[in-house]
Amino acid sequence: MILHEHYRMKTIKMPPLRPIDIDSIHRLLKIEFRKYKMPVVDLIQVQTRDPFKVLISTILSARTKDATTTEASERLFAEVNSFDDLARIPVKRLEKLIFPVGFYKTKALHLKQLPEVINKLFSGKIPQTVEELIQLPGVGRKTANLVVSVGFNKPGVCVDTHVHRICNRLGYVKTKTPFETEMKLRNILPIKYWISFNSFLVSFGQNLCFPIHPRCSACPIYRFCNRVGVKTKYSIHNE
Repeated sequence: MILHEHYRMKTIKMPPLRPIDIDSIHRLLKIEFRKYKMPVVDLIQVQTRDPFKVLISTILSARTKDATTTEASERLFAEVNSFDDLARIPVKRLEKLIFPVGFYKTKALHLKQLPEVINKLFSGKIPQTVEELIQLPGVGRKTANLVVSVGFNKPGVCVDTHVHRICNRLGYVKTKTPFETEMKLRNILPIKYWISFNSFLVSFGQNLCFPIHPRCSACPIYRFCNRVGVKTKYSIHNE
């Protein structure tokens, strides 16, 4: 059937995205960060200054809530403080110590494999580059970047679900996967923000900028955000 012109659907043009003031966003998120409990891996770094414990806790934290990771890390580090300790402890004991972190059996196996791989490839020392770290069992790009930035205080672009979601919501990137977001941020995010960016956005995502029903009414960076994909009724803000 042929439709007359006036019956045809009109194309609705979306307004152009406003430019992103990343300097102001970072400054405000730094202030916001002080209001919340520190992400578990950052907390372990502050408490221990130990790259080994940062690496282990980061592996445990994948797909696991911070509270669960914190408790599991405390139990584990009561018995394990080095790769030698990991080599000696049975895998079943590791499973018991880290339960109920997500995929705890797989993570226990990866922890058990770490000493051999570290000794074979890196002479027993934790490598300090993403390219080397991803050769370790249980270590993907997110974990590797977090160990680089938090464990060694070197520039690393760690992208988890919070960073990926918020960067797209801001309109800072337009990507489909965390890997794409990482690659994009490496090109556009000023390197001076690489170390802190993940920590700020993780806290922000856990406490305010939720996946569903973000609290835009209380958002400190509302005026800088394009709110891509956010329903209007959740974007109400008293300015």
